[in-house]
Amino acid sequence: MDQFTGKGVYGAIAIGKISILKKQTARVRRVRIDDPEKEIRRFEQAKEAAAGQLARIYETALREADESCAAIFEAHRMILDDEAYNRSVRDMITAEKNGAEYAVFQTAERFAELFSRSDDPCLKARGADVRDISHRIISNLLGEDPDGQPLKEKSILCALDLSPSETVSLDKEKILAFITVQGSVNSHTAILARSMNIPAVVGVGEAFWSAVKDGAEAIVDGFTGEVFLDPDRDTLERFREKQRREEAEQRLLRELKGKANVTADGTTIDIFANIGSVDQAEEALENDAGGIGLFRSEFLYLESRDFPSEEQQFTAYRQVLERMGGKKVIIRTLDIGADKQADYFHLKKEENPALGYRAIRICLTRPDIFRTQLRALYRASLYGNLGIMFPMITSVSELHRILQICAEVRSELKAGSVPYSETVELGIMIETPAAALISDELAEMVDFFSVGTNDLIQYTLACDRQNPDIEQFVDPHHKAVLRLIRMSADNAHRHGARIGICGELAADTTLTETFLRMGIDELSVSPSYVLKVRQAVRKADLSGKTPAALPPFCP
Repeated sequence: MDQFTGKGVYGAIAIGKISILKKQTARVRRVRIDDPEKEIRRFEQAKEAAAGQLARIYETALREADESCAAIFEAHRMILDDEAYNRSVRDMITAEKNGAEYAVFQTAERFAELFSRSDDPCLKARGADVRDISHRIISNLLGEDPDGQPLKEKSILCALDLSPSETVSLDKEKILAFITVQGSVNSHTAILARSMNIPAVVGVGEAFWSAVKDGAEAIVDGFTGEVFLDPDRDTLERFREKQRREEAEQRLLRELKGKANVTADGTTIDIFANIGSVDQAEEALENDAGGIGLFRSEFLYLESRDFPSEEQQFTAYRQVLERMGGKKVIIRTLDIGADKQADYFHLKKEENPALGYRAIRICLTRPDIFRTQLRALYRASLYGNLGIMFPMITSVSELHRILQICAEVRSELKAGSVPYSETVELGIMIETPAAALISDELAEMVDFFSVGTNDLIQYTLACDRQNPDIEQFVDPHHKAVLRLIRMSADNAHRHGARIGICGELAADTTLTETFLRMGIDELSVSPSYVLKVRQAVRKADLSGKTPAALPPFCP
């Protein structure tokens, strides 16, 4: 028996046979050609095929993961239209008389090398994206399947690494788990695995790759990151028992459907779901969510070739409100920018897009886009219990302007005899330290806060969570982060506002009791985590003393 340790991505146990992913490596040779125009036509046709494939993968990601994961493939599509990328390929064909395959390969390697030298982790990640989409174009040129061969039976898939498109293209019915030699827990592939509920371990190292063989029996522990090849009888039985306990735990969780989110001492909290498309509302209801704490409206923009009309948006918002049957639905306004790009916005390239022109900054400087969305939201409010939430707030003046525009939109609708609900609540995301530090002033102006812990952690610790090189410095439990949340909660309640948490930290059940003691009113998580958080709430007892780990209001 051999034991290896990587990083667990999704907590579950898998036991089965190994299937090594046999990637079809595009055979690229330098071939001199006589007809450059013909090669350019072949390149364009291969790109067109790639665009169609990416559109299908995007839809799969929306269905099986969520909008933020699907946005990865929107970024891939943008590469197909990138002027510098296309010019490089065409120049290598026309000026150097290279075949299309070689021109694409060399362009990809050159761009990836340039990106790898960047200090910006977002740009570094673009190198992998360029290679991924270029491999797809080359495979199309060669008449090969860019997504590889399907698995014949249920197995544990092993690979040096998996690209995002390969991960989404996996047949979930045939995948017990996957193991990769390379990779980070914050990589696009890991994020997709978590969203798709696939047990996974990444970064097990080269020694594993030397030892693994097709058809070997293996154990994958997605909780601890351990992998066992050819396990002995005792180890096999130990993990089968662990697997049985986990399955029993899942059955118990299902029994929690319909139960109240109430602690042993009688404290009640709302548990809502985060969704990225209208269809995911069904998943939220299936998992007994009390409402929608975060509906990411930008999926409407990312899957469109042009700005979605007021009617398109109205229809989507109405559908999700109707499906939730009167339960609270909080819809976040447009959050485009940084890693979520749509070509037709014509956003400039930025040195540091996470700190740049994004989210509410776009809405306030392009009010026509903002007003269209707000009109659709207010019109849809008649069909359910709507809350509108604004992202990336950093100042009181921003919020003043937002509320002014909302008032103007309501006046316009009233003047046009267009009905809307008078009970729509307005709230903001606390995802910058600035918002947390002035939360006393902001709380006077809104009905609710929702803490976006993904960005709050990133901005507070000055750590890009997508950068594997600084993973060891990203501490989600950092006292600075918890103190900012506690400060925001105290200020919200002092001014009569509610506060929820909609980032990934909301699903961290080791913090559930801490959040309850802070007075958090709502936790909003991926639909699959609703019952796990309910279980943690029902086990908590707040009647004793406040634990020492609870951060004080001030340092």
